[in-house]
Amino acid sequence: MLDILPIGHADPRRPQFKKEPLVQAIGTDQFKLLELVPKSQDIMIHETVYIGDREREKVERVKRRISYEELSATARLELPFAVERIVADNETRFVDFFNRAISITPKLHMLHLLPGIGKKLMWEILDERQKKPFESFKDISERIKAIPHPEQMIIKRIMEEIEDPDVKYHLFTSK
Repeated sequence: MLDILPIGHADPRRPQFKKEPLVQAIGTDQFKLLELVPKSQDIMIHETVYIGDREREKVERVKRRISYEELSATARLELPFAVERIVADNETRFVDFFNRAISITPKLHMLHLLPGIGKKLMWEILDERQKKPFESFKDISERIKAIPHPEQMIIKRIMEEIEDPDVKYHLFTSK
């Protein structure tokens, strides 16, 4: 959860009787930005809630998918912290990216799309992962000295994909 809007959007053009409480949230798998209608007011910012096909405990329905521009000011401030938490909670998934990243075109590799990775660093990562797959962010930073915080590279790339609607390649988000 990124932000709770107890009376919905503050849009004076919408009739008062049509307003409903809303929650702005980010999905943990594809980082989709969503607007949800809560069942009650007991949802907290930074809380993780289930919105799948089974019984939803705290969410009545998913109202719609939203863009970064539609996020409230609070949601925009909370977004980097939420992405950081999702990356930390799913470390194996993101470490696996370093182990499985492939070439996109003959001149462009997935690793190049991470901030701070050029050709020399890409080849160092590819050489190290051939010796032995990376096991954790700590393992990456110990074996590749030029990458002290690999999780920050992932977080920056995810934020770029969320914030820029014209980004060409989506490594972690869906269009």
